[in-house]
Amino acid sequence: MQPEIRKFVTYDEEVLIEGFKVAASPWRMFAVAAVVKNPWSGRYVADLTPEIRAYAPVLGSELTRRMLALAGGGDYIEAYGKAAVVGLDGEVEHASGLIHTLRFGNAYRQAVGAKSYLAFTNTRGPANAAIMVPLMDKNDAGRRSHYLTLQFAIQDAPRPDEIVIVLGAATSGRPHHRIGDRYQDLKDLGHDLDNPAAL
Repeated sequence: MQPEIRKFVTYDEEVLIEGFKVAASPWRMFAVAAVVKNPWSGRYVADLTPEIRAYAPVLGSELTRRMLALAGGGDYIEAYGKAAVVGLDGEVEHASGLIHTLRFGNAYRQAVGAKSYLAFTNTRGPANAAIMVPLMDKNDAGRRSHYLTLQFAIQDAPRPDEIVIVLGAATSGRPHHRIGDRYQDLKDLGHDLDNPAAL
């Protein structure tokens, strides 16, 4: 059993000026999407496990391979995330099923040397629906400079019987970040950052 992939779509954005100020280095966000036929479309299926076990490793591996090629290697990726959008004849559970499994996410996490979890969205929509991929620092979930959202759309996907599966990344945080991180907030609130039990 293999996923029926209609096409791959690549999104790549390089920002040179942000907030009316030139960035010290370009701010790049990019993604790779696979448009996949939904094997459960149009019906209720109690056990999604067989397709998840068959599809997730294939999609995770291939999308990861393409992301690394775009980035030039896992070391260039600082923030990362994932998303899925199921077509109108599917359930949000179908979108969730294909991305919320170690069989899908581990390939990407290991390839970029990540310690934090993959931020995610899973939604339902028609063709040309907004695909929003939340990103966070791959090693530090509290680093607010890397709280990002990459957004794009695919004109003809998802069709009602499809799911769009996406990996996203950024090579840096926002160019002029200046809101601090959550650790400063915790310090301001009197938490002892050297004592994990106090957090």
